[in-house]
Amino acid sequence: MDSSPKSRGFTLIELIIVIIILSIISIFAASRFVGTSSFSIFTAQEQAISVIRQIQVNRMQSNVSGANNSFRLAINRDCLGSVTACRLDLSNSAQKKQADARSDYVREADISFSPTNTIIDFDLLGNPSTSSTPSGSTEVNITIHSNSSNYSSQVCINSQGYVREGAC
Repeated sequence: MDSSPKSRGFTLIELIIVIIILSIISIFAASRFVGTSSFSIFTAQEQAISVIRQIQVNRMQSNVSGANNSFRLAINRDCLGSVTACRLDLSNSAQKKQADARSDYVREADISFSPTNTIIDFDLLGNPSTSSTPSGSTEVNITIHSNSSNYSSQVCINSQGYVREGAC
């Protein structure tokens, strides 16, 4: 007969493997409960900063003296981007195809922007001026709202043209 005692329980390796598997499953399940509404606001915020900087840099690199709608930032309730891109009608299949090829606007179904109906011009140094103050540059505070939740975020364009997240 075998005189060695029989082990009753799990080994340390088995316990560690079970703990790792349970932690992976719990992380996956927790991400399902959190939802995406809070993440979509911050994604839209990063996209808005990128689009604003793109329009600003395009304006700074242009030698156009007059207002060109591709170098002007439009802030509408449902769109933030160049005036040309935000004027595209997405119900028209030809214009939707053209909009899909553009990278100079942000338009999400659940996201709205304020202040609405605002056009921001950039000078050749990248300084902003709005239609309310066409002669001088000003700070612009853009708020991004989620229509389905209470989440919101802000983007600031200061008077020297620096674009950042947060309020001015």
